[in-house]
Amino acid sequence: MEASHEHRMKTLTYGERKKKKKRQITQRDNRPRVNVHDYTIANLKDCTVGRMPGTVEGQQFIIEKCENMNIYIFDHIATVTVDDCINCNIFLGPVKTSVFVRDCKDCRLMVACQQFRTRDCTKIDTFLLCTTKPIIESSTAMKFACFQYYYPQLEEQFQSAKLSTFNNNWSSIFDFTQVPGESNIFLLPADLKIEDYIPLPTTEPFSNLEISTEPCRSVVPITLGTRKRTSDESSLIVFFNDGSSHDRAVKFMQTMKSEHPDVVFVQSSEVVLELDEVERVFGNQSYQAAAKQGPVIGLELCGEDVIRYCQEQIVNIMKGTTGLVFVSQNKTLAKKQIENFFNYSDMQMKI
Repeated sequence: MEASHEHRMKTLTYGERKKKKKRQITQRDNRPRVNVHDYTIANLKDCTVGRMPGTVEGQQFIIEKCENMNIYIFDHIATVTVDDCINCNIFLGPVKTSVFVRDCKDCRLMVACQQFRTRDCTKIDTFLLCTTKPIIESSTAMKFACFQYYYPQLEEQFQSAKLSTFNNNWSSIFDFTQVPGESNIFLLPADLKIEDYIPLPTTEPFSNLEISTEPCRSVVPITLGTRKRTSDESSLIVFFNDGSSHDRAVKFMQTMKSEHPDVVFVQSSEVVLELDEVERVFGNQSYQAAAKQGPVIGLELCGEDVIRYCQEQIVNIMKGTTGLVFVSQNKTLAKKQIENFFNYSDMQMKI
C-alpha cells in the first residue's frame, strides 16, 4: 500500500503536467536572445573591425565576404566559419571546437582551436594551435607556423575554451585531396616576424590591449614541429600533476630559452597517462602513483647537450617543491621514451 501511494504521489495529473510544460516554455522565452548580427562580420572592405574581450563569450562567430580587412576577435568562441574572404588579416581568440575556412585567398590567420579545416582556399598563411591534426581540402599554397601571441586575457580565454596550450599539432597537416608528386603544404620559417604577416591593431579600443608577439611572451609554447632539427640529441621532460605543474612547465621553458637559446622545443602534449602505459613510456612502474593525479605535461627538447641542460634546470626549478618530474637520462633511452610518449598522445587525440 505504501509503495502504491508513493507511485501516485510521483505521477503528475494532466493539469499539473500542463502547468509544468507552460513553466518550461516561459523559462525558455525569458532566456537572453542571441542577436546573430552581434557575432557576424560580413560584407566589409578596407577597414579594421573586431570584438573586445568579454563581448563574444563562447558564442558561434561568422566572418564572410570581407576584403582588405584587419579583423580581431579578442575573446573565446564556440566555433567559427570564414567564407569568401580576400586579402584579410584575421586574429581569432581560442575556439572551443572547429574553425572552417572556405573559398578564401591571400589571407593571414592566427587561430587556436580543436579542429581546423580549409576547403577551396589558396595562399593562406596560418599561425596555428590545433589539438587535432589540421586538414586542408582542395586548397593550394597553404603555409603554417606555430601560434604566437599574448594579451593579458588570453590565457584565461584558453581555459574557458577548454583548450590546453600544450596540445598543438600545428605542423601535422593532412591534405585530403593531395595529388601525388605535388605539395600544397609549406611550413613558414621559425625566425619570422609576426607583424610582417598579421599587423598589431593601431586603432582603439584594440590598441589598448597590451598585445605582444614576442616569442618569450607567447601564451602557447612555440615549437619546431616537423621542421628540420638542428641536433640528433633530444630529451623528454614530463611534469606530473600536483596543482602547479603547469606553472613549473612554463617556468622551465622560459629558463631554458633564456639560458640555452640554442635548445629548441620540438613538441608538447598534455595528456592523461593510463597506468598500463607508464611502464612502457618510462621503463618502470615507479611513476604510476604520480600518473594517477591527473594530466601530465610532456615536452621534447632538441639540441647539443640538451639532456644535461634539462637535468640541471629541473634540479633548480624543483627545489622546495614536492612535485615530480621525469627527465631523460641518456640519448638512447630518450629516443625511445619520446617515441612512446608522443605516440600514445597521438592515439588519445580527439578526431
